[in-house]
Amino acid sequence: MGDDSEWMKLPIDQKCEHKIWKARLNGYEEALKLFQRIEDEKSPEWGKYLGLVKKFVTDSNAVAQLKGLEAALAYIENAHVAGKTTGEVVSGVVGKVFNQPKARAKELGSDICLMYIEIEKAEVVQDELIKGLDNKNPKIVVACIETLRKALCEFGSKIITLKPVVKVLPKLFESREKAVRDEAKLLAVEIYRWIRDALRAPLQNINSVQLKDLEEEWVKLPTTAPKQTRFLRSQQDLKAKFEQQQAAGGDEADGDNDEETEAVQVDPYELLEAVEILSKLPKDFYEKIEAKKWQERKEALEAVEALTKNPKLENGDYGDLVRALKKVIGKDANVMLVAMAAKCLAGLAAGLRKKFGTYAGLVVPTILEKFKEKKPQVVQALQEAIDAVFLTTTLQNISEDVLGVMDNKNPSIKQQASLFLARSFCHCTPSTLPKSVLKPFCAAFLKQVNDSAPEVRDAAFEALGTAMKVVGEKAVNPYLTDVDKLKLDKIKECADKVQLVGKKGGGGGGGGEKKEKPAAKAPPPVEAPAKSSGPSKKAPPAKAAGPPKKGKPASAPSAKSKKAPDTKEVVETELSLEVCEERAAAVLPASCMQLLDSGNWKERLASMEEFQRAVEQMDKSEMPCQALVRMLAKKPGWKETNFQVMQMKLHIVGLIAQKGLFSKTSALVVLDGLVDKVGDVKCGSNAKEALTAIGEACSLPWTAEQVVSMAFAQKNPKNQAETLNWLANAMKEFGFAGINVKAFINNVKTALGATNPAVRTSAIALLGVMYLYMGAPLRMFFEDEKPALLSQIDAEFEKMQGQSPPAPIRGTTKKAGAEEEGDAAEEEEVDGGAGDIMDLLPRTDISDKITYDMVSKISDKNWKVRKEGLDEVAAIISEAKFIQASIGELPMALKGRLNDSNKLLVQQTLNILQQIATAMGPFLKQHVKNLGIPVITVLGDSKANVRAAAMTTLNAWVEQTGMKEWLEGEDLSEELKKENPFLRQELLGWLAEKLPTLRTVPADLMLCVPHLYACLEDRSGDVRKKAQDALPTFMMHLSYEKMVKATGKLKPASKDQVVGMLEKARAVMPAKPAAPAKAAASKPASSAPAAKPASAPARNQSPSEDFSEPEPKPDTKKAKPAGPAAKKGVVGKKPPVKAGAKDEEDRSGPIFILVPNGKEQRIKEERALKILKWNFMTPRDEYVEQLKTQMSTCLAKWLQDELFHFDFQRHVKAIGAMIEHMEPEYDAVIGCLDLVLKWFTLRFFDTNTSVLMKALEFLKLLFTMLSRKNYQLSDYEASSFIPYLILKVGESKDVVRKDVRAILTMLCKVYAASKVFPFLMDGTKSKNSKQRSECLEELGCLIENFGMNVCQPTPAKALKEIAIHIGDRDTTVRNAALNTVVAAYNTCGDQVFKLIGNLSEKEMSMLEERIKRSAKKTPVASTKQERPQREQPTNPNATFLRKPAQEEVPNKLKIMYRTYRIQARAQNAHLEQSAPSIPKEFQLDLDVFENNHTCASDIPDLVQHKLDEVLEPVMIPERKMRSVSPHFDDIHNSTASTINFVISQVASGDINTSIQALAQIDEVLRQADKAEAMSGHIDQFLIATFMQLRLIYNTHMADDRLDKKDIFKLYSCIIGNMLSLFSMESLAREASMGVLKDLMHGLITLMLDSRVEDIEDGQQLIRSVNLLVVRVLEKSDQTNILSALLVLLQDSLISTAGSPMFSELVMKCLWRMIRFLPQTINSINLDRILLDVHNFMKVFPKEKLKQLKSDVPHRTLKTLLHTLCRLTGAKILDHMSMIENRNESELEAHLRRVVKHSANLSGLKSDKSTEKGALRSDDKVIKAKVSDILSEIFKKIGSKENTKEGLTELYEYKQKYSDADLEPFLRNTSQFFQSYVERGLRMIESEREGKGRIQTSTVIPQHSTDSFPPSSSTVPNGEDLNAAAYYERLKILRQRRGLENSTPEEDRPPLSSLRPSVASSTDMLHSKLSQLKESREHFQQEQSHSHSPTRSSSPASNLDDLKKRLERIKSNRQ
Repeated sequence: MGDDSEWMKLPIDQKCEHKIWKARLNGYEEALKLFQRIEDEKSPEWGKYLGLVKKFVTDSNAVAQLKGLEAALAYIENAHVAGKTTGEVVSGVVGKVFNQPKARAKELGSDICLMYIEIEKAEVVQDELIKGLDNKNPKIVVACIETLRKALCEFGSKIITLKPVVKVLPKLFESREKAVRDEAKLLAVEIYRWIRDALRAPLQNINSVQLKDLEEEWVKLPTTAPKQTRFLRSQQDLKAKFEQQQAAGGDEADGDNDEETEAVQVDPYELLEAVEILSKLPKDFYEKIEAKKWQERKEALEAVEALTKNPKLENGDYGDLVRALKKVIGKDANVMLVAMAAKCLAGLAAGLRKKFGTYAGLVVPTILEKFKEKKPQVVQALQEAIDAVFLTTTLQNISEDVLGVMDNKNPSIKQQASLFLARSFCHCTPSTLPKSVLKPFCAAFLKQVNDSAPEVRDAAFEALGTAMKVVGEKAVNPYLTDVDKLKLDKIKECADKVQLVGKKGGGGGGGGEKKEKPAAKAPPPVEAPAKSSGPSKKAPPAKAAGPPKKGKPASAPSAKSKKAPDTKEVVETELSLEVCEERAAAVLPASCMQLLDSGNWKERLASMEEFQRAVEQMDKSEMPCQALVRMLAKKPGWKETNFQVMQMKLHIVGLIAQKGLFSKTSALVVLDGLVDKVGDVKCGSNAKEALTAIGEACSLPWTAEQVVSMAFAQKNPKNQAETLNWLANAMKEFGFAGINVKAFINNVKTALGATNPAVRTSAIALLGVMYLYMGAPLRMFFEDEKPALLSQIDAEFEKMQGQSPPAPIRGTTKKAGAEEEGDAAEEEEVDGGAGDIMDLLPRTDISDKITYDMVSKISDKNWKVRKEGLDEVAAIISEAKFIQASIGELPMALKGRLNDSNKLLVQQTLNILQQIATAMGPFLKQHVKNLGIPVITVLGDSKANVRAAAMTTLNAWVEQTGMKEWLEGEDLSEELKKENPFLRQELLGWLAEKLPTLRTVPADLMLCVPHLYACLEDRSGDVRKKAQDALPTFMMHLSYEKMVKATGKLKPASKDQVVGMLEKARAVMPAKPAAPAKAAASKPASSAPAAKPASAPARNQSPSEDFSEPEPKPDTKKAKPAGPAAKKGVVGKKPPVKAGAKDEEDRSGPIFILVPNGKEQRIKEERALKILKWNFMTPRDEYVEQLKTQMSTCLAKWLQDELFHFDFQRHVKAIGAMIEHMEPEYDAVIGCLDLVLKWFTLRFFDTNTSVLMKALEFLKLLFTMLSRKNYQLSDYEASSFIPYLILKVGESKDVVRKDVRAILTMLCKVYAASKVFPFLMDGTKSKNSKQRSECLEELGCLIENFGMNVCQPTPAKALKEIAIHIGDRDTTVRNAALNTVVAAYNTCGDQVFKLIGNLSEKEMSMLEERIKRSAKKTPVASTKQERPQREQPTNPNATFLRKPAQEEVPNKLKIMYRTYRIQARAQNAHLEQSAPSIPKEFQLDLDVFENNHTCASDIPDLVQHKLDEVLEPVMIPERKMRSVSPHFDDIHNSTASTINFVISQVASGDINTSIQALAQIDEVLRQADKAEAMSGHIDQFLIATFMQLRLIYNTHMADDRLDKKDIFKLYSCIIGNMLSLFSMESLAREASMGVLKDLMHGLITLMLDSRVEDIEDGQQLIRSVNLLVVRVLEKSDQTNILSALLVLLQDSLISTAGSPMFSELVMKCLWRMIRFLPQTINSINLDRILLDVHNFMKVFPKEKLKQLKSDVPHRTLKTLLHTLCRLTGAKILDHMSMIENRNESELEAHLRRVVKHSANLSGLKSDKSTEKGALRSDDKVIKAKVSDILSEIFKKIGSKENTKEGLTELYEYKQKYSDADLEPFLRNTSQFFQSYVERGLRMIESEREGKGRIQTSTVIPQHSTDSFPPSSSTVPNGEDLNAAAYYERLKILRQRRGLENSTPEEDRPPLSSLRPSVASSTDMLHSKLSQLKESREHFQQEQSHSHSPTRSSSPASNLDDLKKRLERIKSNRQ
């Protein structure tokens, strides 16, 4: 017992695994009790037993096993996770339980299987049981069969898939074991009970005795349909219903049964196995079938016939076989072979079913033609063949072929075609036999009814009778109006005999119902069929169903509204004049009759008045319309000369037509007269009213046809014009229904060619109205017209574009009876004649031109020959324009080319198919299967352009065919099945676009659903996204329930995921389009929701989490209205319904719970080793359990359940919830931060990418928040998280690595970088090379950003370890190690070589080479440019952290800048890649500015200070490491550098970054005391601004993904900043000319951007820009802005691409400037303005200026010059000093003329003028000389060789002429050149005064190449030279030494022109960049000199000086 007591203490789960059977038995008993006790199906307790359940059932001890089976059953029944064990447990039951001798064990095993089925695992159970049938132990086989039988009996055939079971039945009947055979028999009986006769075919080959026994058993079965008695967890509602029925008694149950029976009906075909026959064809079949001997051909056919007897055939390419059989049928002389071939075809069609539909169009015409054979054997075979073929396609697809033979000369063909149609109609329903199809057939049958051959007549009667039976008498009657009663009776007799296929009760009854009810009560019964058939059939082709639309508008109104009148009209004969007079006399007063033809017009008028009164009082039924109108036509009739009488007469005609039963006979009496008066000025309107009334009585189509033909039969153009006007108006009033377009077209063409313009105008107006109804196809009729006329027609069509036709207001009054037809009639009316046009176009039959040679060319081996063939086809189609549906062998030939290896030919074929679509129109439908579906296959092509062409072709086809044909059959699902990501994403995208527009879809769409689910889990993210987008559109047609049911066949993990997505899709499911009449309105409505799922993935990084993230919210909402049961039924599938609903409600509160001191307690426990230290290679269960226990107090229970759930989808949901609650519950998050981080480390070990991406998303947000709140991680938190994060940096997926690097960057803000360093060092020891390289990169970034002090434990040890990796085998690791060492070198120079220790020669040479390469450019450039270039291929994120950190910043802007850096760092990688439109120079400028602050990070040995009292800034080496990043404030003071950085952010490609930067600058500009900080940065800021404007214009505005509100916000910020800037004149005046030019260009372009108007408040924005432009004009430096506008005008006039509005706006600005010239003239540098005008006139001389379209530029220029002359007078001529060759200048001549003219005008002041003139002439001479001298001097300064000489001469000149004004010469040069000259003059001055303080900046510095100690010069007034001065001095020195790439001329224009270049903003950038770069470079040089005194050659006095200054600095520091 000692042993017993030992195991008794163990926990239950351990007992269950114990080696002692008693222990296990005891364990099972306790487990059973435990399982029955646990109420929560999701309790974590269940998880412990997941791996043990299989052991429960397979226990080796029989006693223990019995108890184990009971426990397992309880577990499966109660545990939520039990489904995961299905496969292994059922397999164990089959192998280890079913072979047990104890019946109880077998019974429990069987119950376990059934319980698994109940928890939705039917498929897995069934698979295991079927596997068990192959077991050698018969006991197991018997038990498996018995369990299958029980399952079928209880759950029914909906749950248990019968196909695999039926497949193995025959094999079971052959078993040697009687027990197996007997059990198989019982199973067969049970199966028969569910599927009845469908079981016979699969069992036909079993032993005849067994079959007989079965038959006997089957007969005994009750006839009532069986019912499901046990239900799945998801069928609880059915279960409740079933229990109610059981309680209520049997009646209700029987009542409900019908539905179920129908649903369960099984097609025997589905139970059969498909046989592959193509490979079994004799190898020489195709040779034999062509053999000359009929016996050989017979042999070939016999072989095929044997194969086609298989009832179900495997799908494949049967094209060649079908063509071979077709050839035999069509051309073989041996009729016996024809019959055999027909049988083969029938077998193929029956075996392939819908898959044969592709070939139907190929064989039907041939079979029909062959009906000319008389032999019954052949005819019968052909009948069977064509009947079998019909079942594979639709009547619409073959209607053209059948109609083609209906008027064949051979009566046999006609008879057989009609009989075939009669048989086909039997398979139709009212919806599959619409009027559009029926109408042409009825017309053909009516011809045959009168045929001379009795067999043809009988066949026609039979076909019409069948049609009448199918669609009802009322639908067929409109077509039978001309049939006499005898024939009508015959048709009805035939209809009564017809038995409809498959609906002997239902279908026949339906037909009868339709026929009998109308007799009793006409309107109501029509409503039912119309409504049921309308939507079900009509919606799919609603878009472009050509023929269908013609039938209804024509027939529906006429048949229903005028059925009674129509019959009268038809029979009304023409009455003689005597009879008419008699009838008229009976109803008209005698006096009226007598005076009708009186000679006195007044009497005739009185007679007419009486006539009118009589007509008005007459009753409708009594009115003899024909008699009355004949009286009116009586002499003088329509020749009436008095207009009053005539008007009255016409009015009466209208009255009679309105009030009486007006027939066409009556109409013909008056129409001629009416048409004659239509053009009459006085009577025309009455005539038109009468015509309209007749149109209403006799239908507009008929009336219009008569009227138009009469009008064009006469010559009166006025009548013709007015007739066309009347017709145009009538069409609008009556609608377009039934109009015979073809009849009008010819008359319209005549009218268009008329000489009278009024007729032509009316014709074009009529075409415009017709265009409203017909659309673009109408133009096709007129393509041959003259271009001028065609352009008029196009203009008219253009006017009508976008208008919708008005609703008809006439012709509807008598349709009241028709309104019951509701939907159907309305539906047809929608497009009216729009689809009919395609029928009316004259179509060419091109089948004769598609010759055998052409087809063989298309299939030739040589691609050039194939191309020729395709070219010929294209030529034939384009020549024919409109073609008939028959195109011979072309479809098969073109199909072959769609998979051509030459992609050009594929594209050409697609173009041909587009041509065919346009040319064939709606008749294209029959080619959808054989040519359309292959186009879908092309969507899988790897080339994007081919896919695009295929998509265009596909849409062109769908436009003509509608969607129904594409969705029918299995073709679409077969395409979707192909695992081609391109094909799948294109096809799903296309379906998502098309499905929402349909009202109904064929049921076959359901076949696509399994493949859609497969796409949801496709490897390609694009496919998954498209599949998610398509889900709601599928669901809108198939319903949520059906789609959830379809998930039953998925694997458990997939199923849960897909069901979650379905839930999500359900919320955004688009509504179905309400009715076609509202189609236009429904499209936008449905497309909007459809777009939501498309945009959702954009928010999340992983498409797979798209439908699951915000799950909790919708769930809670849904749970309330739907009730707990509904909620559970859909999603939960769990018994405890209420608990589930309660869970949902619990989720509303906080999810993080703050436990005071909880974290501290955990830290203590871990230190005391009371709990496990979080340290592992892979997480073991004990770690997970520990974490779970710790988290239970800190998190909401539901969140904990989600976090530790087995399903990764739940993890995604949980992270989503945590993201939502993170900010609001910050304190609680901090309280359990260690646990949250630990949980995320567990996720790093998951393989699921969607969870990982979601986790990283959370972590990024978390660390951003921690940084914002200034939280610092503790070592405890960091050590349990960072090592695991670093593991993921080596992830293979780029997107994961990128996020991890981003998190590491953020980590340095919340945890000391020096502490992160050791973790990264450990990461470099990984075996994963990616991880090693990424860690090394990261180390390099840390060194770069934080200096050498970051290296732990010491720089030497760290660098030694890093240097080891230089010898790594992996290239990326080597590169990363080298880059990291280079980063250290850039920080501490040559000292690195000591620190890295000994390297091999090879490694050292690699390192030196890398350092040398990085040193070719300055270190700044290397970090910014070379490094990314070098590393990008290996690691796109290498530049991620390469931004220097900033510390110790003294002022507000600096702090602002630092926070900015923190935000910007993580985005930089994106910015650099996502903003390619920012010019390179600006990016570089940005980089230089950024790095400028940390020049010193290149030399960490130096400490640097602001030394206001010291004259010269000094860099002093200090031999110790410092963590502080020093700054060179003197090179560029900190405020300026900060502003530089923030300005650089303005031009960022990221909108938010730019907005933030602008906000910061705005803050500075708005505070008057701080605004001065911007001084000196204005140009730079403006450059950044207009670059941003350019970026918005070119990139952001064109990007549909960006929210336009963000763009508007950015625009607002830019304009706000500008307004602030330009309200401060001092700053505004700093803007240079080039920058102003670019700024004005940007602002004017913005004003003209039409896209801005589309943004909300766009107009307001443009008004603000207007205000800003005015402000710029007023506040800028007037010279600069005027100059800028002139240059801008010149550019805009040169450019032809720009908008003319642009030039106009520039000129408006100039006019405004001119207006203010009187106030501003004194502040303008006229020399510069005149130079600009001169340049303008050089480009646009007077003659050229006058040639421009507008004369405004010329006038603007003249006005400017006149105004200047007026304001300055003759002085203006003195301001031309800057113009070279003044004599050649057109400007001078012009100015002289103006001055002279104004002098003449001001004669009064002539004396003064002469005085001034004399002085002026002297001055001019002097000035000219001065100008020449100074020009010479400046030329010398500008040249490299004579610069010293030039400066000396200039200095001496200034000494001599102290009042000499250099301003005009210097004003137009760059700032740099000006300061260079000033500094040069100061140096010479100081030299001459003996102050030789400047050693190296002497004028000729060649001797001092080796030394350049830092020094400065003092200006007499004692000012320091600022940083810019240093840059400029360095620039000059470098140029002189030949170190500068660009020549000085590039930076300084030659003095001859002395003006900045036009593109000065970019020049400025270049110059500034080179200055900054070189100063940095030179500084490096200096530092290297200061490090190695041996190389320095500076004098000793300088060294003394340095020592003194060093002492002062040190004392200052202390």
